[in-house]
Amino acid sequence: MLTFEQLFSFLLAAMLITASPGPDNLMVLGMGISKGRRHGMAFGLGCALGCLSHTVLAAIGVSALIAASPAAFTALKVCGGLYLIWLGIKALRSRGGAHVGDVSQAEDSLWRLFFKGVFANAINPKVVLFFLSFLPQFVVASHGNVAAQTALLGATFTLQAAVLFGLLGYFAGAIGQWLQRRPRAGLWLDRLAGAVFVALGLRLIVSR
Repeated sequence: MLTFEQLFSFLLAAMLITASPGPDNLMVLGMGISKGRRHGMAFGLGCALGCLSHTVLAAIGVSALIAASPAAFTALKVCGGLYLIWLGIKALRSRGGAHVGDVSQAEDSLWRLFFKGVFANAINPKVVLFFLSFLPQFVVASHGNVAAQTALLGATFTLQAAVLFGLLGYFAGAIGQWLQRRPRAGLWLDRLAGAVFVALGLRLIVSR
């Protein structure tokens, strides 16, 4: 149902977006630094699996829009493209400043941290909006079964996020020290991610 080119281009964009400095990966980084590898990995895996709820919403919403009104789907794509461009401009204008926030020192079990990550991601309205903006541009309606395509893309995003967040939690100590020694690293990651957001947004707007 998904072509190799479709899946490969989506995976590259998803990995870059997941790796760029943001609230989720900085929280995972902070958790790993303050509480240790296992705790950072548990929280990171929870954040990644929280994406599944947004995948379900996107699959239902996008497929329903296409079935009900192609014009409404086009409007969603345009609004989503503008949102991605806005995110890109914010990232391009960023001065870096990706700081690892302090994490509560209260002792939590691994399962508790895991479910905290799931809940924190699942209730984030910005992530809902991002999924509704990001996934549709990799859906090819002519391939059929739009809901299944969206679900597969969302599952792919979740899997790569689980791998990257798990690695981030595991190597949190070393990564935190590296970022502190190289404050401009976050700046250039922001620039790269910003360019990708703008390009994706423009592609989403002009695509048919």
